[in-house]
This record gives sequence, structure tokens and C-alpha cells, in this order.
Amino acid sequence: MQVIGILGGVASGKSLVAGHFAQLGAGVLDADRAGHEVLRLPEIETAARARWGPGVFGPDGRIDRARLAHIVFTPEPEAERERRFLEQRTHPEIRRRLVAQAGRLAHGGVPAAVLDAPLLLEAGWDSLCDKLVFVDVPRQVRLARARSRGWSEEEFVAREAAQESLDVKRKRADVIIDGSRSPEQVRAEVRRIWHSLVG
Repeated sequence: MQVIGILGGVASGKSLVAGHFAQLGAGVLDADRAGHEVLRLPEIETAARARWGPGVFGPDGRIDRARLAHIVFTPEPEAERERRFLEQRTHPEIRRRLVAQAGRLAHGGVPAAVLDAPLLLEAGWDSLCDKLVFVDVPRQVRLARARSRGWSEEEFVAREAAQESLDVKRKRADVIIDGSRSPEQVRAEVRRIWHSLVG
């Protein structure tokens, strides 16, 4: 089974591209869902409470992702240290779950799977991928998309700064998609890549 990793900047439309691959028959390695699940593990909740106190938990008693993001994705100098603390505790288990997902998909005869994860390179999950696709979108377009999600420019900049540079992502990619083109053109490009990979 081929694994296609999706790279791109913040709000570049990576999930949309991953969705196009899924419509063509790709399985989905859901790093976001795995991340949600890992944040609910008792040992992660205990570590979070010890590190950041009860304020990082929501009314349901679970880690509130928005509150956690406010700690680890800010322009403050200590944010990088806090993010590293979180990643060291969560990334190994997220990887284990992604590998298990891939195993189940391969066992089910799925020809390819797509992996959409914001920190794909930083976490070393590119080692799980056979091909890397970079979704290229100008900064102003991505910023406008992020603002439409309710993010400030400061949040956009902080999240982008937490990721590998766009130049590195572009160089690491096997294929580049122009994500600023029309939805129909992006879909056609995904279809072309899909057929080149799985026939």
C-alpha cells in the first residue's frame, strides 16, 4: 500500500486535497483524530495537569484543545518549550496509532492511504510515506482563509512558525499542487497524481 503525505503551509487546503484522494479510493490516516484520542489518555491528562494546571481543561474535564493551543502556539519565547514538552509525550503514541491504521487499511486491500498532519515532517512521520505532495498557496490567500476561521494574524504567524519552513516542505515534496487554482483544477491534479501512483 502506498502512503501519500500531504504537506503545505497553514490554511493551504491540505485537508481538502486529502479529501479528494479519499474520494478516489484512498484510505485516510487520521493524525488529527489520533491526536484527539491521545490527549484523552490518563497519562497525558496527568502530565498536562501537572505542567499547566486545571486551566487547560474544559468543563467536560478533558483537555481543551483551544486552551492548549493558546499555550503552545503563541509568539511568547516559552511557547516552543511547552510545545516540545507536549510533542515528546504525544507524538510517539500518535505514530503508533497511525502505523496501526495503515496496517488495517493495507490488510483490507486499500491501494493507497493519505496522511494529512500539520507537523508531518517535524514529527518524522514522513518516514511512513512513499510520496509527499506539497499544496502551494500564497501567504495572503492562506492568511485570509485563516482569518475566516476566526484566527488572528498573530495566531497564524505563531502556528506557521511552529512548522518546518515552506521552502523545506517544497524541496522535500515529490509533487507540487497549486492550491490557489479553482477547486475543479485542484481536483483534476489530484486525480492525475492518483492515477500515476495506483494506475
